[in-house]
Amino acid sequence: MLKPGQTAPDLDLPLTIDARFVLSDQTPDTFTMLVFYRGKHCPICKKYLEELGGRLSDFTDRGINVFAICMDSEERAMVVDKEWKTHDLPLAHDLSEEQAREWGLYISQKREGTEEPDKFSEPGLFLLKPDRSIFFAVTQSAPFTRPSLDELLEGIDFVTKNDYPTRGTLI
Repeated sequence: MLKPGQTAPDLDLPLTIDARFVLSDQTPDTFTMLVFYRGKHCPICKKYLEELGGRLSDFTDRGINVFAICMDSEERAMVVDKEWKTHDLPLAHDLSEEQAREWGLYISQKREGTEEPDKFSEPGLFLLKPDRSIFFAVTQSAPFTRPSLDELLEGIDFVTKNDYPTRGTLI
């Protein structure tokens, strides 16, 4: 289980823009925000990522590098890139089950008769400090009730203004 304050596992994943996302190469002013989503099959993920993509500047203006990540194959991720209105939100794909588990994400399997992939991760959202230590983490076992972007931004503003410490380190 990942613990707040510890260094997050590195990731090196392909992006839909024919580039790579390497977590250890990130040099944000404030945070790197990782939004793990279920994949192309999830309408709730679509809604959340479209909202996030439409508000990307709310995060980047605060010095936050934002990435959406899933276990989808390149083919499925390219459908998301083309059909969802995620604007300039970077979309990483091909997260392995092992990597998802390393991040503490819940894993689900395909329901009969659906377009779900055989296995996929459930949602998670992480804020990482510039040194890659975990500042904030939420993982979910189901697709509903995502963190409100307004509340997340309010929280980020509060913690940066008040030099608020990493919480939850005693687990």
